[in-house]
Amino acid sequence: MKKKPNIIITGFMGTGKTTVGKIISNKLNFIFLDIDELIEKTTGMKISEIFKKFGEPRFRDIETEMVKVVTKKRGQVISTGGGVVLREENLHHLKKSGIIFCLTASPNTIFERTKGCKDRPLLQVDNPQDKIKELMNERRPFYEKADIIIDTEGLSASEVAERVIKEYERLTNGKN
Repeated sequence: MKKKPNIIITGFMGTGKTTVGKIISNKLNFIFLDIDELIEKTTGMKISEIFKKFGEPRFRDIETEMVKVVTKKRGQVISTGGGVVLREENLHHLKKSGIIFCLTASPNTIFERTKGCKDRPLLQVDNPQDKIKELMNERRPFYEKADIIIDTEGLSASEVAERVIKEYERLTNGKN
């Protein structure tokens, strides 16, 4: 029997990708993979260290290599880093292996969810709220290439997971 397509969860930092992904993988009995966690395990470095030591371009290269590896298998829930969509090559591999869901939230919600996090290298600036808005605007066209966009505002992680599962089943079972 052919394995089902992957469920790929993208979106800006703080939208709940990892939390939602773990709930989905438990409910569907899929393997859960977090690309950022895999990068840290493989390199033996925190993402913030990679950014500091080698810069964002090198991190993006490592991320692309990881995307190529994880998209070779099916029947997985894959949580991506927020910037994975910036490379067309990554989107190509992700789309080929499954259905891409993009989780969204308002800049204020993201700020509330991420403030105090020291492991978010792109937010280690004087005005993180402005940086969030800037990055979200920059990435919006890339996030919009997802198959399904789900707004997480006012929803629990379980409610978001249920929506993802419902859409996934609709798309993979041919139901409308």
